[in-house]
Amino acid sequence: MAVAYISLGSNIGDRLANCRQAIQMLNTGHTQVVKVSSFYQTSPVGYTDQPEFINAVIEVETRLSPELLLNFLQQIEQALGKNITVRWGPRTIDLDIVLYDNLIINEAHLQIPHPRMLERGFVLIPLAEIAPELIHPLAGRTIAELAKNVVA
Repeated sequence: MAVAYISLGSNIGDRLANCRQAIQMLNTGHTQVVKVSSFYQTSPVGYTDQPEFINAVIEVETRLSPELLLNFLQQIEQALGKNITVRWGPRTIDLDIVLYDNLIINEAHLQIPHPRMLERGFVLIPLAEIAPELIHPLAGRTIAELAKNVVA
């Protein structure tokens, strides 16, 4: 079993219910949710003319490869009605793999660690809550240390 960390975000409809439903959908025969951070209300990044987000990070154990996990997350997003018309725009749910074991993957369709996670308080702060001693495979520092330097 591999350990992966997934960020969740929602700013359309019942944001908290969308996140909780996505978490529930992740509990399957091949993926089990181990930890769930608190839910945080955050301002949008990039495209700012939209409602605030509810964000969290979860730890999962999975039998899926990173590519299959990404496909599974995209299926959940589609099932929950994700339809983006503007980059970084409003969404019912957004699920991103931020870390997967200690793997470093840099492909067009999949980048692990998530390339912008070190800039995003809405990822680092909830991740530090559930995995403070986890070492970022590229930065070589703990998530707790990295979270201290990010703006919430």
